[in-house]
Amino acid sequence: MLKSTARCTYNVYGRYVFIRDEVVGVEFDDMSAFVSQGTAGGGQPLRVLVVDDSKAALAATLSVLGELPGMTIESCVSPIDAYALCSRTPCDIVLLDYAMPELDGIGLTRRLRELPGHETVPIVMITSSTSSDIRLEAIKAGVNDFLNKPFDPVELQARVSNFASLRRAQLELASHALHLEQAVELATAEIVAREEEIIWRLARAIETRDGGTGQHVSRVASIASLLAAGLGYDEAHCRMIYLATPLHDVGKIGISDKVLCKPGRLTPEEMAHMRQHVEIGVRLLEDGTSELLRIAAAIAGGHHERWDGTGYPAGLKGQDIPLVARIVAVADVFDALCSERPYKAAWSLPKAYAEIIACSGTQFDPDCVAVFRQRWPEIVAIMHGKEAADDRSEPSVVEGGWVHGARTLRIVGERRQTGRWSPAFMDQGERN
Repeated sequence: MLKSTARCTYNVYGRYVFIRDEVVGVEFDDMSAFVSQGTAGGGQPLRVLVVDDSKAALAATLSVLGELPGMTIESCVSPIDAYALCSRTPCDIVLLDYAMPELDGIGLTRRLRELPGHETVPIVMITSSTSSDIRLEAIKAGVNDFLNKPFDPVELQARVSNFASLRRAQLELASHALHLEQAVELATAEIVAREEEIIWRLARAIETRDGGTGQHVSRVASIASLLAAGLGYDEAHCRMIYLATPLHDVGKIGISDKVLCKPGRLTPEEMAHMRQHVEIGVRLLEDGTSELLRIAAAIAGGHHERWDGTGYPAGLKGQDIPLVARIVAVADVFDALCSERPYKAAWSLPKAYAEIIACSGTQFDPDCVAVFRQRWPEIVAIMHGKEAADDRSEPSVVEGGWVHGARTLRIVGERRQTGRWSPAFMDQGERN
């Protein structure tokens, strides 16, 4: 769309932009719809509709307009028929009488202005009435110009020719603006695609240092997007979360391989070093100018915080933790449990599911866990594709264990009374 601080004028055709009294641009509310509805694109004749209940007056009007080039002239005696005709195919110029049965010219104008493609169509009222009240009401309804009845043939041709020129210019400017808009959208899409590729390649490069193959970040992103949708985020925001999530562990670029890939339990010093990946990630992502980077920074800084306030690095509690970080915390830990690493074996889906459910209200936001349970079949599909129905069903709690399909699994290990991970699990969970 052309923008200018120069003089602008407004009417039903749109917003015309003038520089040194020359029209250089025009804006419409719905450019694509406007261009697609026009009938004079590519040098095609303009479609002109004449509506008058007097057959004699109608014949006279058609006779005069028939001498004008580049137009297809159609006519209707009934305003109801005219409205039905325009509903099927938009017109480029409409000439109508004021006094007509069933629906007068003002009422027809109001209805036409409500039709897609007719918001900016020139409408000329031909009337013998000289009442200023009627003309004012007609202008408010959307009439652009008036001709007195009986009309002067030369004046009628001149008025319609002027509107025809304006209509063609209108359509050409709108078409040009639409093409520019489409070119900008295409260029923007290419930039977004490149940004996404950079994000994924960086995230996968980071994960390979942790013994992964790159599939972890992909699954975590998909699960996080799924949970976000279940919590009420719109499609655009879910997409943002999907793209920001792969950067949640970008700070691991600053962690030594000796600690990152150590097969055994970390020492307190090594654990402190490992936890620094959160601050490193925030420093890499903070102060971003895009919404994507702001979301990524919030995720990187908060995905190791805990609902009960015992997480790190800030010890945030409950809803003080950004919701996007709470979402990713569930997705990240779940997939990390199910992934093989140099320092741990992969857990089965039902066993990992049990851990997530058991830590609702301590490790994880209960609302996030509730959605995790609701979307369990889709999460399983993300993890292993669409397998047997038993593998996609939600595990059920039984005394002393968990039932999944025909199998019963007992939870391995114990947790502290505070609900924090056991020492054996802490090494695994805090390196995800």
